Amino acid sequence: MTKGIIVAGLSGGSGKSVVAVGLVAAYARQGRKVVPFKKGPDYIDAGWMQLAAGQPCYNLDPYLMDSEVIRHSFGLHSDNAEIAIIEGNRGLFDGVNIEGAYSTAELSVELKLPVLLVVDCTKTTRTVAALVLGCQKLDPRVMIKGVVLNRLGTARHESIVRQSVEHYTGIPVVGAIHRSRTDIFPQRHLGVTPHQEHEGSDQATILLADMAEKYLDLKAIEDLMADIGMPETETGSIPLESSARVRIGVLKDAAFQFYYPENLESLIEEGAELIEINAMTAEKLPELDGLYIGGGFPETSARRLAENSSFKQSVKFAAESGLPIYAECGGLIYLGESLLLDGEEYPLAGVFPIRFGLHRKPQAHGYTELTVRNRNPFYEEGERIKGHEFRYSEILSWQGSEADLAFEMQRGVGFMGNKDGLVYKNVLALYTHIHSLSTPQWAGNFVDRAFEFKAQKDKS
Repeated sequence: MTKGIIVAGLSGGSGKSVVAVGLVAAYARQGRKVVPFKKGPDYIDAGWMQLAAGQPCYNLDPYLMDSEVIRHSFGLHSDNAEIAIIEGNRGLFDGVNIEGAYSTAELSVELKLPVLLVVDCTKTTRTVAALVLGCQKLDPRVMIKGVVLNRLGTARHESIVRQSVEHYTGIPVVGAIHRSRTDIFPQRHLGVTPHQEHEGSDQATILLADMAEKYLDLKAIEDLMADIGMPETETGSIPLESSARVRIGVLKDAAFQFYYPENLESLIEEGAELIEINAMTAEKLPELDGLYIGGGFPETSARRLAENSSFKQSVKFAAESGLPIYAECGGLIYLGESLLLDGEEYPLAGVFPIRFGLHRKPQAHGYTELTVRNRNPFYEEGERIKGHEFRYSEILSWQGSEADLAFEMQRGVGFMGNKDGLVYKNVLALYTHIHSLSTPQWAGNFVDRAFEFKAQKDKS
């Protein structure tokens, strides 16, 4: 029987990522099979969880997915594991409205999982007990079973806080982490630096496992976990093999790293063989029937991307040849004309006549809702899809018309004028990220276009 728990905090930056990744790394070091999950639309924390576990981290998003899909995905991916650890997002009760809809707390109730609450104790003592007590009383359905005290100062500080929490709430303190001069997770943009860009990422997971073994009571935390029953719907398994296959390339490197494992699995399930490609080192695209360019931080690798001229030319030639290409956020930028950074302009693939720049503040951040208004290779007109966006990039110039953009935004910013989705032949590029469990038609449509392209090639 798999056991599970949710690691939550009082706010973003409370230390829940350190605790969640540390737990995953420590249990994995014991030889346990740990399956990590991340609540919400997150790639970076999920990447660290994946690195620590040595296997994919799956996302559970109550806004994008309905309850049945969440239960099914959680049951499917935690099957045959010993431990499932879900990292929450924001504060425990933070949702989109006063009722806390789509919050980590609501997810814990949906999955009937206990909560391990991480509390930042900086410059406070007995008040920590009041905070935990408030969380305990706000919604009795939420099972707060243990507390981890973070950023403690002295041993006396720890003693007062520990005794206060346990005395006033009856909830055991199962971990106490003291302040450290070593910042394991350097901060940037969304919070934590992606592990793909962290030179010492493997060493960082070792340090986090050491931290967990030193400061967290691993046995006590495991004892707090709940047994996970099978979901109400049959889970089955993801078929990863098929007799008919098309080759879909996936740009995967330090610049393009934002891919939900479920998206990739959905493509495989529909009949795709995925080919990973490094856009900075590959000379050209291999023989493909489709190309998926996810998000990431192309600005941190702009020089290397720009200098790989032969690869850029092969991408543009592929687009001209009708290759089905789906690009999200960072992928959209790469398909543009250039990216201006600190006064220097870096030429990119040039599929779309757009000059991008980078702003110091986010230009879009949050969930999106879109309606398909114009023809495009991947979605039917009239369809409504949900996703999310987060970008610092801005459009400096664009030789196009807003009327040609494929999607109308009901929520979010999009590309321009409350619209998103640039189309050129079989290319669709947009700022919105989608999740295949929320948009199940995406993978099937993508693979269908790839089969059509393959059939045309075979005829010629």
